[in-house]
Amino acid sequence: MAMNGLYIDYEYCTGCHSCEIACRNEMELGINDFGIKVLEDKPRQNPDGKWHWDYIAYPTELCDLCTERVQAGGIPACVMHCQAKVLYYGTLDELTAQMESKGSKGAIFIP
Repeated sequence: MAMNGLYIDYEYCTGCHSCEIACRNEMELGINDFGIKVLEDKPRQNPDGKWHWDYIAYPTELCDLCTERVQAGGIPACVMHCQAKVLYYGTLDELTAQMESKGSKGAIFIP
C-alpha cells in the first residue's frame, strides 16, 4: 500500500485559516487545539528591495490526515476546504512529482 501525505504550496496560501477551522470541526478539537495551524511570516523587506510575506500552514502532531474520512473514500478536511487550493492529498510519488514541478515554496507532510 502506498504511503499518503499532504503537499502544501506556501507561495499561494492566503492565510484564510479555512484549513484550521475545517480540521478543528472534523476532529472536534478545542478552540486552542490544532491539527493544522497557519502562521504568518510578517512582511519584511529583503536586502534586494523585494518584499517577503508568507502564510505557512503546517500540520501539528494531532494531524492524522483525517484517517476516517479517507478510509470512507474522502479527502482530508483541510484539503477539501482550502479556499486557495494550496493543499493536496495523495501518494508520496504524486506529491513529490507535484513538488518537483513547482520548484519552490512547498513542503510535503507525512504523519
